[in-house]
This record gives sequence, structure tokens and C-alpha cells, in this order.
Amino acid sequence: MLDRLSIRARLTTAFAAALLLVLAVAGLFVYVRVSSGLTEALDDGLEARVHDVEQLLARSGDRPPQLSGGLFEGEEGFAQIITPDGDVVASTRGGEPAIDAADIERASSGPVLVDRDVPGLDAEARVLAEPTTTAEGSFVIVAGASTGDRDEALAGIVGAFAIGAPVALLIASGLGYLLATRALAPVESMRRRAAEITLERSGERLPLPSADDEIHRLAETLNRMLDRIEASLARQRVFVADASHELRTPLAVLRAELELADRSERTRGELEAALRSAAEEVDRLSRLADDLLVVARSDRERLPLKPERVDVRELLSRVGKRFGRRAAEGGRGIVVDVPAGLVAELDVLRIEQAVGNLVDNALRHGGGEVRVSAHSDDGLVVVDVADAGPGFPAGFEEHAFERFTRADDGRTGGGAGLGLAIVRAIAAAHGGRATIVSSEGRSTTVRLAIPAS
Repeated sequence: MLDRLSIRARLTTAFAAALLLVLAVAGLFVYVRVSSGLTEALDDGLEARVHDVEQLLARSGDRPPQLSGGLFEGEEGFAQIITPDGDVVASTRGGEPAIDAADIERASSGPVLVDRDVPGLDAEARVLAEPTTTAEGSFVIVAGASTGDRDEALAGIVGAFAIGAPVALLIASGLGYLLATRALAPVESMRRRAAEITLERSGERLPLPSADDEIHRLAETLNRMLDRIEASLARQRVFVADASHELRTPLAVLRAELELADRSERTRGELEAALRSAAEEVDRLSRLADDLLVVARSDRERLPLKPERVDVRELLSRVGKRFGRRAAEGGRGIVVDVPAGLVAELDVLRIEQAVGNLVDNALRHGGGEVRVSAHSDDGLVVVDVADAGPGFPAGFEEHAFERFTRADDGRTGGGAGLGLAIVRAIAAAHGGRATIVSSEGRSTTVRLAIPAS
């Protein structure tokens, strides 16, 4: 039931329940304390009255004392002197004992304090009976007083709490509701602003409360979340735009080649060249689609890995052989320098793809010999791919691993600008990193460092 109420209503209800409990405990405490104090005062008065009667009895000699005077008269109190057999020797009212035979018997051996209904009193009486001995014999002195005043005082306390507690509870609940409303006002303001935020307008954020409290920190956290969402959306838009641009070129070339091949005046050689060109463009589209899939999976942190224990030297040698013919055609060479016995748990296909991208970049944009080396360093397998090309332009290292990023000068050429982005994604999937360790003068080294296990 409470779950259906608003936060303000639930806070007010909880506050009212807590206040009601506090008032109940406070009322009970006051009632018990006042009752104890009044009863104690009543008992002290009875004790004094018994002492006065005992003194009168001791001075009276063989004659019964006259219980009269201010201490023993009135409707609210009385005193009696009774023998152990239950005979009333003297009394301020009536001739019947105020206590029964059993109480008289107990009072003959020690003080007895009881509450009794005594005829003639408007309320129950508090009765104290104590034994005493004189030259004339043993007696039981009885003193009693009405509890009406005590009961009336306690009833007044109960009535005051019965009236005051609901009023206090009502006022406090109203104040609690107003305080809850005021405290939640920033949340309502944030809610209204959140309802107005759309993806079409950038830079919109939730208002920050002036107080440095939990709601302020919540607003800051939500604003940072909006920053991340907006940045992610911007990256996705750029990604889609760049991907569309990269796909447009090979598709246009492929269409042009097919249109030319469809002309009847083309020779067989021209048709074969057109088909080879079309096949190259299809291959380029296929590679681009694979690259885009890798990047998309890495965005969702779902880049699949199948790690296995491999010989790093053998793995890198396969990559070198795959690009050996291409390097030889350009008058260049590929050198693989890996110590024997270097093993690691890696996804073979992914690492071959990453190192292959680095070698491809070195052959496409670099110059001189391409050197692929690897070594172990504090639990990491470090793979370096170096060439003697012109290096990256100044300041480009910071953006080299971003998607669809290519240098404007220096290392120019074909490609979609996804090679280094894929290298970084594969390294991150293995728990490692990809960095450019040197790009000065006429040398460039890109490093891939991943855990060995």
C-alpha cells in the first residue's frame, strides 16, 4: 500500500508514525513518573499519620485516645486503632475495620500497604497498617487516604495527551509534508528538465541544486551520464558518416567497372581487367565490412576472443611470410626477430590481424625494412613493428588510433583509417594497450603490449 504513495506522502507517513511513537513513549513515561511521585507522597502522608496515632496511643495510657483534629478529620482520610482480634479501639469514622481479618493478621507482624474500597469515600483508599505495642497490649494502627486526587491528576495527564498529541501530530505532519516538498523540489525541477531533453539539442543538462547534498551529487552524476551518452551518440554519428563515406568510394568504382564491362565494344582483355578491378573492390568492401564489425563489437565490449597457448615466434613468422611477397615486390624486406621459447595465451587470429594491420601500414606508408620484434617484459608480451618511413606528422600520435583517421601528409595512401583503431581494440580485448613509442625523423615504431596469460 505504501509503495503506491508518493515519496512526500511516504516521508510524511514515516515521520508521523515516528512522532506518534515518541509521543506515546513520552506520555507513558510522564504518566508513570507522576503516578509514582503521587503514590510516594501519599504513602509518606500515611506513614506520618500512623506515627502521629502511635504517639497519641502511647500518651493515652489505659484510656483509648481520641482521634480528632485536623490530621484525622475530613472526607479524604481516616485513622483507626484495632486490636489483633479485629476490634476497633478508636476510629475517625465508623466502627468497622478498614481492613479485613487477613490483613489484620498480617499487619500484626509487619507493615501492610493495600488499596481497598472503604465505605464513605468517593474513590478507592490507600491503607497503611502497622503493628505497635504499649503497656496496654498490642495494637494495629491503620491510616488511610482517598486516591481520588491522585487518580484525578493522572486522568488530567491522560486527557492532556489525548488532546495535545493528535494536535501536535497533525501540526508536525503538516510541517513534515512541507519540508519534504521543499527538499524534493530540486528533484521535481530535474524531472521537468529531463522531460524536455532530446537528442536533437546537444548540451542540455539537469539543473544543479544550490546545496551540496545527495541530490546535488545525483544531478552531477546524471549530467556526467548525459555527457557520456552525448559523446557516444556523437561518435556513433561520426562512425556512420565515415563508414558511409568509405563505402561510397568502392561501391562507385565497382558500379563504374560493371557499367563499362557491360558495353559491347569492350575487348576480352578489357573485360578481364574490369572484372579484376571489380574483384579488388569487392575484396576491399569485404575487408571494410570485417573491420567495421570488429570496431562495432569492441564498442559493445563484446569482441570475441579464443585464447590459446601459442609460440609467439611462430605466430609472427606466419605474419611476416604472408606479407613477404608484397614487400619483395616493393624492393623491401620483413625481418622477424623473436627469441625462441616465448609463449603466451593469445587469440591467434586476432593477434595476426592486429600485427598484420601494423605491417600493412608500414608497407603502405613507411619505407625501408619492416622489423617485427617481440620480447617479454614483466608479464607482458611486447610486439614492436618498426619501419624507416617518414613517420607521423607532428601531433598526429594523439589521434592515430582513432577511427577513420589518416595523416594528411607523411604516411599517406589508401585504406579506411581503421587499421590502428582495430589494433587498439584487439589489444584492449586482451587486457593490453597499443602505443606509438617512436615517430621521429625517418623511423616509426608501433608497440602492442598484452598480458602473457
